[in-house]
Amino acid sequence: MNQKSFWLVVIALVITFGAQAQNTLHPTSSEYQYPTDPKVMEKLEHWRDQKFGILIHWGIYAVPGIVESWSIVNEDWINRKDTTQSYEDYKKWYWGLKEEFNPTGFDPSQWADAAAKAGMKYVVFTTKHHDGFNMFDTQFTDYKITNGPFGSNPKADVAKHVFDAFRAKDMMIGAYYSKPDWHSQYFWWDYRATPDRNVNYDIRKHPWRWNQFVQFTHNQLNEITTNYGDIDILWLDGGWVRPKSTVNEEVLSWGAPIPEFSQEIDMPKVAEMVRKNQEGILIVDRTVHGPFENYRTPEQGIPATMSPDPWESCITLGGAWGYVPNDRFKPSRKVIHLLIEIVAKGGNLLLGVGPTANGLFLPEQVERLEEIGAWLKVNGEGIYNTRAIESFQDGAFYFTQGKEKELFALLPLEEGEELGERISWSVNPPKKGSKIQVLGEKGSLKWKTENGKTVVSIPKSLQKKLAEVPALVFKYEVE
Repeated sequence: MNQKSFWLVVIALVITFGAQAQNTLHPTSSEYQYPTDPKVMEKLEHWRDQKFGILIHWGIYAVPGIVESWSIVNEDWINRKDTTQSYEDYKKWYWGLKEEFNPTGFDPSQWADAAAKAGMKYVVFTTKHHDGFNMFDTQFTDYKITNGPFGSNPKADVAKHVFDAFRAKDMMIGAYYSKPDWHSQYFWWDYRATPDRNVNYDIRKHPWRWNQFVQFTHNQLNEITTNYGDIDILWLDGGWVRPKSTVNEEVLSWGAPIPEFSQEIDMPKVAEMVRKNQEGILIVDRTVHGPFENYRTPEQGIPATMSPDPWESCITLGGAWGYVPNDRFKPSRKVIHLLIEIVAKGGNLLLGVGPTANGLFLPEQVERLEEIGAWLKVNGEGIYNTRAIESFQDGAFYFTQGKEKELFALLPLEEGEELGERISWSVNPPKKGSKIQVLGEKGSLKWKTENGKTVVSIPKSLQKKLAEVPALVFKYEVE
């Protein structure tokens, strides 16, 4: 399949399904297990202080500009434009994109600069997505970026250069790794058809083959956590690869077939190995609730209420996780509002930004990130290093608390929304005599308590000055 038109083949893949076709999950306190290792606990609290990170999906799917990996799955929700192409021929075409992937413009410093200007504090980068194409120089398969037209490039070991670039910006480093591997003969065996996302043979009847896959997975995770410098987060995707005993209503809601057997990769052994290599590393075995899901990761949405447990919403800047042509990017104001709500509810925001096949962020992506960063440069005190409180919202206002127990009232403003002469909230009253300040502005505002509400006066000069800002942050002390 060499038709140019095929590069749009899976834009119809229903982007709303998201990168992993998983639904939004509310973090539930009763199911979350806090780590007991002091080093892990320390790193987890440090991660919770960061609040804002970037998830970079990049792989061979960027070449045709299609939704990452999912087009090679034979499930009912997958729609390919070319109905004359056989499924097997399509997979061969897709996997053959390896020979076309030559990102000579690859510039990880551009990514890291843009993320730093956005006020992001950590990165999660796809070392391998479900399609099995490796963005690092693994020694356990030839299906990798270093074995192709980009292989002779000095930056061919892509993950190394991405991690180094973000490390230079003093960011936490996260390695995304897909547990399933649709290219591996130990997961999708050519002897059998590939009816869905799961392993395509009965593990109970072919234990040797599955054990080979488990060993392959361990070998790669050992490489990532030994050969690529300090890694803070191991972000494991593909939640259908899990013990059968952990299948719950959430998993069933994905609509994917559930095998009669477990697809276990021995997570206790994985955790022991990677924490021997990287002391205190956070492990995020997405959606598999238990000791190896150090924080929850609801996708493309925000939980309805606050949770005191650690969690992170992963949400795309555009409509897709990776690069697709003519994607529509969220306005920076929208992202700022998402960040405010997520942080007030106790979470972090991991924003998905996909580079082009040539290895660059688009100007529109960079522009959005710079606009977000400009707001955070002024108002970050109300976001970073804060924690959620029980009364986290009152009408349009959201509230966060700093480490010194200072409170922040965050007010998102829609485009064109006028700031009145008086604003008020009914919860979290200031202590008597407290000053209320607008972050980024000198002096303090007049306020009073009226009918149980905190009423703040906004001078006309300030109304005019702040007319276009996406959100205001008020700082004050409480009893």
